[in-house]
Formats: sequence, structure tokens, C-alpha cells
Amino acid sequence: MTAQIIDGKAIASGVLGELVPRIEALVARGTRPGLAAVLVGEMPASVTYVRGKMKDCEAVGISGETFRLPGASSQDEILDVVRKINADPQWHGIIVQLPLPPHVDEETVIAAIDPAKDVDGAHPQSLGRMLRGQPAFLPATPSGVQQLLLRSGNPPDGKHVVVCGRSNLVGRPLSVLLAQKRPGANATVTLCHTGTPDLAEHTRRAAILVAAMGSAGAITADMVREGAVVIDVGTNAVPDAAKKSGHRLVGDVDFDAVKEKAGAITPVPGGVGPMTRAMLLVNTVLAAEGGPA
Repeated sequence: MTAQIIDGKAIASGVLGELVPRIEALVARGTRPGLAAVLVGEMPASVTYVRGKMKDCEAVGISGETFRLPGASSQDEILDVVRKINADPQWHGIIVQLPLPPHVDEETVIAAIDPAKDVDGAHPQSLGRMLRGQPAFLPATPSGVQQLLLRSGNPPDGKHVVVCGRSNLVGRPLSVLLAQKRPGANATVTLCHTGTPDLAEHTRRAAILVAAMGSAGAITADMVREGAVVIDVGTNAVPDAAKKSGHRLVGDVDFDAVKEKAGAITPVPGGVGPMTRAMLLVNTVLAAEGGPA
């Protein structure tokens, strides 16, 4: 069998299209949603991601601005920028593009974001509210994965989901989100990580397998159950002399082999990435409307 390709670009386009009438209604009342991105340094992947987010903003009528700082900026300098954006009412959402340089404590910077503007769902308050099942800005990538599943006809309800990777950005919040007692979730979730013995024993049981490990090609065909839905969150640069950049992007899944065994699969690029950006804008519009309720 050859897997259904879950087209993240097409699904994200639909999500963004649904935002347009909400944005128009806000503008008619005198409020244009605004998203501020803080970009520290010139890491190519980060620059590309932020540029894509700003293009998405422009396409749907959201004001967007990138606050760029040199990679050598001190933590206090970065915090000053975050606090200025917090205090500026034209910005309803703030994202700090990660990773930050090694000399900066990411947790301190994230905690400085006004929770009412935390459209990436990364602030401890946002994560705590989500854990308790209370209204919250959902983390962009986990909520993007959930929407990919729902909008591709692969709801997680009642299924066994195996998540590989326990990061604060993806793995842990996604496992909580999909296990919640509500429609579009209600999954039985196994969270695997570097300390999991015999990873393949767990992945082969998954009706839905999510790879968020940050390791190119880590999920091979022998690790995947026949007909499983495979969501690849990984974005890894590997050498490719045929590319002008000298590299190409691949996921955490051996796509060519796994697509012949899975029932459905996301590509890299073009799968989870566009949905992450779309969900950031969903949260930005929600913030401009008054926040989660």
C-alpha cells in the first residue's frame, strides 16, 4: 500500500481562510490583530521560519513585525525587547523564535512574555491551564498536529497514539492535549523518549505515531504498524550537493520507506510546519478577540 499524503500546506490554507472573516470583524471594530516576533541571531532555519510567519500575517490581514537582535545580545537586552512588546497595545501576540543563543536562558525569556500575548502557548501559565483542561492558548505545533489529524479524517479519539520525543515544545504538551477528555482527543497516549528501552516495541503498537525526536530518519519502516497514521514533526538539515544551499530538509521518519507501509503520512517539508504557523495566527486572532474562554 502507499500512504495517503497529509498535505499540511492545503490544510493550513483552509485554517487561515477561516480567520479572514474574524479579522475583518475585528478591523471593523477598530482592532487589527498584531503579531510581534523576536528573532535573535541569524540561524538560517529560524530566519526562514519567521519570514514565513510574517508572510502568513500579510496574507490574512494581520499586522506583523520582526524585532531582530544580534546573536551576541545579552539576556537583559532580549528581555527589554520582550517587555516593550508586552506594554505595546498594537501587539496582541508575541513569539520568541527558538532556539536562543546558548548564553541565554530560554525559560527566563519565555516566562517574561505576557501570558495574555503568549500565542505560542509556551508560557508556564498557558501550559498549566492546558494541563488542567482550562481555556488556554494551545502550543502551536501540538495544536497543529491535532488539527492535521482531525482535518485529514484521522481523529485520535479512542486510538493508541505513540509520541516519540518529550520536549516542552512538542512531545509533552501534545501527549496531554491528545489525552484530554474532549472531542478531538480522548486518545490513549504513550510518550517515548531517549530512556525508553526497545522503542520499536512501542511504535509498532501505534494507530497514530508522532515523531518529534530531532533525529533524521530515526523512525524506519520496521518500526511502523501496517496502516498507521504517521505524523513527522522533525525538521533536520542533511547535506545535499544538488541543492544551492548545500543541504535539504528531512524529517524524523524514513519517508520513502514508511509511506509504503503507513496508511497516512505527513511530508517534510509541507506537513506540520505550515500548520504550526497557521495555529500561531489562530492564537493571535483569539488574543485580539479577548483571549481563550
